[in-house]
Amino acid sequence: MKHIAVYCGSRKGKSLAYEEGARELGKELAKRNITLIYGGSSTGLMGSVADAVLDTGGKVIGVIPNFFVEQEVAHQNLTELITVESMHERKAKMAELADGFIALPGGPGTLEELFEIFTWAQIGIHQKPIGMLNIQQYYQPLAKWLDHMVSEGFMKEEFRSLAMLEDEPAFLIDRFIKHV
Repeated sequence: MKHIAVYCGSRKGKSLAYEEGARELGKELAKRNITLIYGGSSTGLMGSVADAVLDTGGKVIGVIPNFFVEQEVAHQNLTELITVESMHERKAKMAELADGFIALPGGPGTLEELFEIFTWAQIGIHQKPIGMLNIQQYYQPLAKWLDHMVSEGFMKEEFRSLAMLEDEPAFLIDRFIKHV
């Protein structure tokens, strides 16, 4: 496990626990010498997780569409910043670079990225681990919804286990390592 893509909000959310959790994940990645792959922004939880990795001596690769660079939200102190033309290219590049995927709290964009990579796993495009860091029980309703999909026959039970849920970054990364 050398590279983990993190999907998360470009906002920090209402609870300070979200930012603290993002920073904790960033420190854990750096401590384990795992490069962070993320959306390249300096704002919100995206900036928090990247700064924590960098502050702890780790490496960060940002992948950002040109239009966000033009809006001056690109993080300027990354190990590497890759610019692409579109959000589609961003997601594809992040998926290509990553050995696993973690979702921190975020909005519709975070969920869209999480569900696309989850769908890709179901249809066999990749076999990389996927997890949700359940800070402040943020992903508990989504976990119940996934269980509901299974109980209603819209998802096979075997696919439900693809989306790991943990409260602590270290436990989630440990599960990723066991998955590989």
